[in-house]
Amino acid sequence: MSEKPIQLDYLPDLKDPLFIAGFDGWGNALDMSRGMVDFLIQKLNAKVFGKLNPDFFYRFDENRPVVNIKNGLLQSIFPPGGFFYATPEGFANRDVILLKATEPNLRWFEFVDSILTLCQETGVKTIISIGAMYDNVLHTDTVISVLASSEKLIAGLKEKKVLTVNYKGPGAIHSFIQDASHKRGFESMSFWCHCPYYLQGTTHFGLLSQLGHLLSSIGNFTLDTKDLDTTWKELGQRIQELIDKNPELQEMINDLRKAKIKGSWEEAGKHNKVIHLEDFLKPR
Repeated sequence: MSEKPIQLDYLPDLKDPLFIAGFDGWGNALDMSRGMVDFLIQKLNAKVFGKLNPDFFYRFDENRPVVNIKNGLLQSIFPPGGFFYATPEGFANRDVILLKATEPNLRWFEFVDSILTLCQETGVKTIISIGAMYDNVLHTDTVISVLASSEKLIAGLKEKKVLTVNYKGPGAIHSFIQDASHKRGFESMSFWCHCPYYLQGTTHFGLLSQLGHLLSSIGNFTLDTKDLDTTWKELGQRIQELIDKNPELQEMINDLRKAKIKGSWEEAGKHNKVIHLEDFLKPR
């Protein structure tokens, strides 16, 4: 296997590309981080041009490779890692590079340095990472917060109803990307979706749509989110039906509505019991 941390099939020729990264792992509540990148890959028709070398960045005893065995014969092994995608020429208003990866276990500084070096080689000036955490918010809320590399960026994002992050605690790879990007002269933003605890096991398509609109507005590219909006409308109706029929859910929702905590994780997790809607949402 190549000894390089990033293995490229080719280096795409892009014009002022935007870099967006989403990760599976700790900062991926409701699969919002990785799910957003998956959605962008599909809608922007992005194609793989490179991958992370798993030997550099992952502990296989923590992120187990997926094996495929049929009739006693080993068919394939899929190690943890990540892939780089780029939009084809002329497909979008602006070129976009996407990274979909598992959050690394090892060598975070080298991981970030390798990504930023690739960004420099492809002409990237703006870097965005996507994260998601559980918070005391309602499913009818679409709360997104940000940390950014300048006050000017923050001021512009506030006009788009994005909150600023106030947090002290365990960090994710997003903070390392943000710190190194700023030091190396990139414009950088890390967006965090605030996800209701009680939606665990489902997907907040409404929040995903809101994030998609935000990214396309910042990046100046077109993104169709009608499918997300339609799916969320249908799921939202089912969620409300469940709430109307279940006193325990009603009590929890009413408590959250009274607190109405937005833009802070400080109060998250203080409920005596967390109810997962996956326990109630059954396929029809």
